[in-house]
Amino acid sequence: KPHYKHTPKGPVIQNRYDAAGQGRRMAGWQPPGGGPNSDLDGIAVIRRRLVDAISNEWAAKSIVEKWTTTLIGVGVTARFPDQPRLTALWKKHIAECDADGVYDLFGLQTLATNVFVGLGESFTRARYRRANSGLSVPVQYQVMEPQMLPMLDADTWTGLPAGHIIRCGIELDRSRQRSAYWFHKDHPGDRARSTSLDPTGLIRVPAEDVAHMYEPRRAGALRGVGDITTSLPTMRDTSDYADAVLLRQKLSNLFVAFIKRVAPNIGEDPFSGDKVREVAEQFVASLEPGLVQELDPGQEVQFSNPPEAGTMFHEYMRTQYLGINAGAGMPYELGTGDIREVSDRTLRVIINEFRRRAEQRQWQVVIPQFCRRVARWFAETAFIEGKISSAEYDAAIDAEWAPHGFD
Repeated sequence: KPHYKHTPKGPVIQNRYDAAGQGRRMAGWQPPGGGPNSDLDGIAVIRRRLVDAISNEWAAKSIVEKWTTTLIGVGVTARFPDQPRLTALWKKHIAECDADGVYDLFGLQTLATNVFVGLGESFTRARYRRANSGLSVPVQYQVMEPQMLPMLDADTWTGLPAGHIIRCGIELDRSRQRSAYWFHKDHPGDRARSTSLDPTGLIRVPAEDVAHMYEPRRAGALRGVGDITTSLPTMRDTSDYADAVLLRQKLSNLFVAFIKRVAPNIGEDPFSGDKVREVAEQFVASLEPGLVQELDPGQEVQFSNPPEAGTMFHEYMRTQYLGINAGAGMPYELGTGDIREVSDRTLRVIINEFRRRAEQRQWQVVIPQFCRRVARWFAETAFIEGKISSAEYDAAIDAEWAPHGFD
């Protein structure tokens, strides 16, 4: 219905956005209108479903792996021009910086990015070691999943400084800058539980000791959501549909052939004179390669004809996975490996556009939120230990980062 504004010259029709209308077309669309952080109230359920999807759905696993490989490759390297002593110390640190003793620094980059892409965010904590620990630089890094930081909102809390608040597990100071993070001592999904006397089970870690890698979907968002969150419902339904089609085919093929008999002969019992029915022996016939089976008179074999999946099954599945990959920012051809009927020119356009988005995430998320934080921890610890000079400290802070190049 048009909107009229009355003027001295009569009513004038004013244009307005159709999306704001409340007519029959839009009456059922009533979004909640929450803020960037209140909309994350169900994030715990989403993360559990993300973990399950990545573990069990091939499309989810493929998307996360492809994104991680594209962003990290074999590693994002740091360069310190004209600093041979600093470069040598950094190389030693790369090999021994994992707090869990599993990866080197490049492996930690892959792990942190894999968690960030799959679950929406990852946390890396600096773990300072003793000077006599045998490390070239006594600091290591621990990558943690987002479940380690609870969605806690509090204005008062044990150990919380005056004037500070906690939002989504992140402590904000009076100017609403990040001051600390309140982590679980153990992953809440693990069976083992800490035996600490602390009733909350949370520890306060200063913000300068934490690298929070995430991509805010809305301005002011304190936490992140996984890349495949938008596609989760469709992915689940598509997987269920494919399983149902497969199960239907399996059940239909359980019956290979059926034997039809003519009506049984009806005779007379010689002793009682009652009418009796001769019942033939029932058996299940089996088929073997090259078998020629002779049938009794009156028997007929009918082979089962199970229903097919349908001529539109493949096109339907392709259409669904197009949307699933698009929702995760992944080209369908890369996410599924299906490059049929795609020319090399078309594929080049697709890959170039995807790499432009990947470079955006490298320089806006991975390098500033992870790589530079790690370099700062390294430089500060090495300088305090007297292993580098002030000039080398500045060079470490201003390291030149080089992502793995694209072929």
